[in-house]
Amino acid sequence: MNTPASPSHTPKPHHFTRIQRVLDYIHTHLDQPLSVVELAEQSCWSRWQLQRVFNSETGLTLAQYVRELKLSRAAEQLLSGNDRILDIALSCGFNSEISFIRAFRQMFGCAPGSYKKRGLLTGLRTPLQSTRPVTLAPEISQRLLQIRLERRPAFQLCGVSGKIHGLFADNPDYPKTVPAIWHQFHQQVTGTGTISQIGVIDTQSQSGDALIYWAGIPSEQASDAVLHTAAETQCLNVPEQLYAVIPYSGPIHQLDKVLHWFIAAWLPESSFKGIDGYELEIYPPQFDVANPAHRMEYWMPVEPA
Repeated sequence: MNTPASPSHTPKPHHFTRIQRVLDYIHTHLDQPLSVVELAEQSCWSRWQLQRVFNSETGLTLAQYVRELKLSRAAEQLLSGNDRILDIALSCGFNSEISFIRAFRQMFGCAPGSYKKRGLLTGLRTPLQSTRPVTLAPEISQRLLQIRLERRPAFQLCGVSGKIHGLFADNPDYPKTVPAIWHQFHQQVTGTGTISQIGVIDTQSQSGDALIYWAGIPSEQASDAVLHTAAETQCLNVPEQLYAVIPYSGPIHQLDKVLHWFIAAWLPESSFKGIDGYELEIYPPQFDVANPAHRMEYWMPVEPA
């Protein structure tokens, strides 16, 4: 079994340390305007160099990252108190209420007042964190991940299911049983090339150390596919849930290492806690498990701690 690498044996690259310095500065100064010039001074890079390296490491622009964190903090303030929109805008480093409302609408698809009236915590971005604190295994490279929080409405999944023994079972068999369930699904369903496919792990219906795993597509998209064996196709109703969304790219067999980091490092330091429910694996159209460059998302049910 691989053991976590000791920090003394896995020194951080210099560029990674500098980016972490910038991130720390951003996270502790979100109530200020935060110009690129100011952030570049924290990194020892020029403005252009910082933006290029930051985008290469995170897939985000500096401006996008700062703006989304500020707006996420503002959304939390909207739901947790009765502060005026202007006061929230100023506390998050915006120069005016107008610019704040415009940016908020672009990110959340509604005005701050409508978001507050709806009363649902969703669409939030969280600070980027290094996966190294729990470092999963020597072969997993250090990376920065940004968890986002999304509330997904209830939906119905059409597909097939089977029992698996997961990561924490006495005898885990999911590396074999999960692909077998997907193979069964693809034997029954065609025409899914343009449809996102979803794996669902039902942690509420656990029997011993066995879990129920579903492979399928949302029912509203089922008309786009051809069900060969309708009698064997089942439906699962997944309730509305708040999720922490974990982006992942890389060899699919190493996904469990990133989930371990999320459970052991990210969750205890967050203001959320995990709950039993339905965990989702969301695969985009044309996803290829053999291609480490392809991206998927793991949705973990959570609630405010």
